[in-house]
Amino acid sequence: MANIFQQLKGGDLRSIGKVNTVIKQIHTQQQFDELFEGLLSTDRLIAMRAADAIEKVTRTKKMFLSKHKTSLLRLLDTANYIEMKWHIALLVSKLTLTKTQFNRVWNKLVQWAIDKKESKIVRVNALQSLFELIQTSPTQRPAFNLVIIQLEKENIPSILARIKKLNC
Repeated sequence: MANIFQQLKGGDLRSIGKVNTVIKQIHTQQQFDELFEGLLSTDRLIAMRAADAIEKVTRTKKMFLSKHKTSLLRLLDTANYIEMKWHIALLVSKLTLTKTQFNRVWNKLVQWAIDKKESKIVRVNALQSLFELIQTSPTQRPAFNLVIIQLEKENIPSILARIKKLNC
């Protein structure tokens, strides 16, 4: 797996590097678990690219995440880098959550979505994730609609485009 981390190194934060090559190498839970360790790297670039790869792998293999729920929930509270936040926002909605965990995730995502100091992509991904969560918990729809109303007032093109895409 060191080879995978080598492939995630280099360049700058604006590029995905060899993430797509890494994704093609992840076929088993064990390989995914090793990739997941990259999220905890002290190298910001490796952590960001590992998060990107994890998010892309779990589009089709969501079950790989279940073993890492505790770590993801911890990262939800501790992620400082915007690149990590935007991936964590998308990943947490793929988890099977208890009611307490759901409320914790929901509150953090709402906080990120409405916080004008957060990057636009963090806010958009938090909004996307909130939308995913209401698919499994429709009782949250009124709370989601309040977030939408608040965000629409800001008149930010990227956020308005996501709201339109979600047909809200």
